[in-house]
Amino acid sequence: MAKIHMKNAIAELDGDEMTRVLWHVIKDTLLVPYIDLKTEYYDLALKKRDETDDDVTYAAAHAIKRLGVGVKCATITSNAARMKEYQLTHLTPSPNAIIRAELDGTVFRTPIFVRNVHGTVSCWKRPIILGRHAYGDVYKNCEFAVPGAGKAELVFTSSDGTVFRKTIMDMPGAGIIQGIYNLDTSIQSFADCCFSYALDRNVSVWFGTKDTISKTYDGHFKEIFQKTFDARYKTHFAEHGIEYFYTLIDDAVARIMRSEGGMLWACKNYDGDVMSDMIASACGSLAMMTSVLVSPDGAFEYEASHGTVQKHYYRYQAGEKTSTNPVALIFAWTGALAQRGKLDGTPELSDFAARLEKATLATIEAGHMTGDLARIASPRAEKVLDSWEYIDTIKQTLESM
Repeated sequence: MAKIHMKNAIAELDGDEMTRVLWHVIKDTLLVPYIDLKTEYYDLALKKRDETDDDVTYAAAHAIKRLGVGVKCATITSNAARMKEYQLTHLTPSPNAIIRAELDGTVFRTPIFVRNVHGTVSCWKRPIILGRHAYGDVYKNCEFAVPGAGKAELVFTSSDGTVFRKTIMDMPGAGIIQGIYNLDTSIQSFADCCFSYALDRNVSVWFGTKDTISKTYDGHFKEIFQKTFDARYKTHFAEHGIEYFYTLIDDAVARIMRSEGGMLWACKNYDGDVMSDMIASACGSLAMMTSVLVSPDGAFEYEASHGTVQKHYYRYQAGEKTSTNPVALIFAWTGALAQRGKLDGTPELSDFAARLEKATLATIEAGHMTGDLARIASPRAEKVLDSWEYIDTIKQTLESM
C-alpha cells in the first residue's frame, strides 16, 4: 500500500524521559508505516536546552509559526533536583512557557471520553474544553524574599519619564514580594481565540476571574472579554444558539462541578493550569486529555497535557516495560496531522488521523488498556497491557478497520 503523502512538514519537538521513549515507539509503529512523514525536528530534551541556552526552544517556536503546525512531546522544567540529576549549567525556564509566549497563544484542553471509563464527576455527560490563557501572570513574575522590615512598592516609569508609585505594604518584618503583569494585546488575543474556537466547536463560553478582589487586574480581563464579545461575536453566538457567560471564578468552579459539561471554560493562566488537571483527573486519567496551543495568527501546536512520567522512566531504565498510557501522545500526533491535512488540502491525511483516534479508543472499549484505565474501567479490563503491547494492539485494530 502506498503511503499517505504529506505536502508540508510539521515542527516536531521531542521531549524527555518516558514520554520521549514512547514518542518514538508511536512514530515507528503507528505513523511511519502509513504516512510519508515529514517533520522539522527539534530536540527539546533538558540537556539540549541547557547546552543551547534555550536557543533550540526559541527556534522550535519560530518553526511552529512558520510551518503553521507543531507537535510536542512532554518536557522537563528544571528545578534544583533536576539540575543536579542532569548536571545542568543553569536552571532553564519552562519550555512550554517560552513557546506560549512566542506564539501568544491560548491552550485548549479537552478530556477524551470512552464508554467503559467513567469519571468521578458523574453528572459530566459531554467534554469540558478548558481554555487557558498562556501568557504572563505568575509564569513571568518578578519575586524575591525581603530580609526584614521595609516598604514594598509598585513603581512604573512611563516612556515619557512620568513615575507612578503605589505602596503594596509597609512590611513589619521579613517576607516575600511578587510582581505579575499582562498585556492588553495578549488578553485581547485570549478572548478572540476563546470565542472563535467556541464558534468552531459550537459550544458556549464560560469565563471567571476574581474581579471583586482584584478589581484592576482581574477586572481588566473581564472588561476586555465583554467588549470583545459585544463588538465581534455576540451576533454570531446568537445565530449558533450559544452564549457567553461571566461569573466569579469560585462560582464558576461550583457551577462546573454540577453541570453536564459541554462548554468552553476560559481561565486565566494559573487557574487554567490547575483546573485542567482537575478536569483530566476527574475524567479518569491525565493521559486522557488533548491539548492544543492556538495562536492569534492561526498557528497550532499539539502536545501531551501531562508530564514526562518520571517514575515510569526510572523503572524503564531498570529494564521494566511499563504500562504508561500513551493516548495523549497519540492524540497530539493525530491533532497535528489532521490540522496539516486541513491546511494543505490533503483530506486523506486528516482521515488517517481520525481513523487512528478511533482505533485508539476502540482498543480501550474492547477491554485492552494500560494500568491507569484498568483500575477504573467498567466493565473490567479484558487485558492489562504494557505500553508496547497497547500500541501494537492499536496497530492491529487500525489495520482491521
